[in-house]
Parts: sequence; structure tokens; C-alpha cells
Amino acid sequence: MAGVALGTRARTPTRRSAHVRAKRQRRRAEILHAALRAFRSAGYHGTTLDDIARQLGVRKTALYHYFPDKEAILHACHREGLDEVAGIVAAARRRPSHAEQLAHAIREHVRVMTDTLEGSSLALEVSALSSRHQAEVIAARDRYEQALRDIVRRGVAAGEFRAVDPKLAVFAILGAINWVARWYSPAGSMHPRALGTHFADHLVRGLLAP
Repeated sequence: MAGVALGTRARTPTRRSAHVRAKRQRRRAEILHAALRAFRSAGYHGTTLDDIARQLGVRKTALYHYFPDKEAILHACHREGLDEVAGIVAAARRRPSHAEQLAHAIREHVRVMTDTLEGSSLALEVSALSSRHQAEVIAARDRYEQALRDIVRRGVAAGEFRAVDPKLAVFAILGAINWVARWYSPAGSMHPRALGTHFADHLVRGLLAP
């Protein structure tokens, strides 16, 4: 019995620490999404830590347990979106055709913009980041853009797409998706999934070879 008791006591701190980590991660996610709502409403520069705290019903000091300042929150929001985008590329590459790969990437990118980032125009707020965070975000963004260009380039070579310039084609696609933040409202009638499907249909169809 003593061995059982010792084993039980030995596991308790681990379970407790796992619970604490999970609770902390949930609270951190709540802060990020409160920030995204505030950024969408007033813009990054027009939002204060008090505004973010008000969204959560807490004092501003509670935020400092998770983030040192507003810029750190903005960077974390960028990272959340970019981490999802990296997964999108990996999933897209498993699709059988280049058109399907590009359509999947567009649908999921629109979902990230409208759902994960709650329609916030984070893509336009890179200049608000520190130089180190700017470099990190821009490098991740460039890798994503290159991956999309590669899909278009391979689609052209395979005869699926017209003989387009992959760079210009991807600029047009990303410009259309990033502009969603300027007009999208979560309270609107269009569900993020349906919106992504519409964008994929329009943007991919224009590239298809006759």
C-alpha cells in the first residue's frame, strides 16, 4: 500500500502542472482573440491594453502575466496565423492536382483570415512589429508565397494552368485574400467556409488552361 501511495503522490504534481499549462494556454488564446477583436474594431494603433483587458472583463495588469506589452500580443497573433498557414501548405501538397492544391490553400487561407484572425487586418500591421519580429514574420510570409508560386509554376508546366507568371498570379491571389480584412464582418451572412469556396472557385478558375 505504501508503494501505491508513493506512486500516487509522485504523479500528482505532473497532473497538476499539465492542468496549469493547459489553463495557461487557454487563457493565452483568449487574450489573443480578445486582441484580434479589438484590433479589428479600432486598428492596432488605436487599441490599448485596457481595450483588450476590457474585452476579457479583467484588469490590464492581468495581461502582463502572459505578455509584456501590446507588440508581443501582435507578434503572437501573427505567429498563430502563420503557423496555421504552414500547415495549409503541407496539406495542400497532398492533393492530387495542382488546381486542387491551390484551391485548398485559398480556402484555408480565407478561413484563417476570417476565423482564426477574426477578420483582423494583421497582414497590414507588420510595420508595427520590432525589427526582429518583422524579419521573422516576413520570412515566414515569403516562404508561404514561394510555396504558392511553386504550385502555380508546376501547374503551368503540367498544362493544368495557362502560361501565366506565377509571381503575378500569386500576388493577385494574396492581394484578394488579404483585402478580406477590409470588409469582412463575423456578424455577416457569409460563413468563412462558404467564403473560402467562393474565393477558390473564382481565383483558380481564372488560371485553368482551356
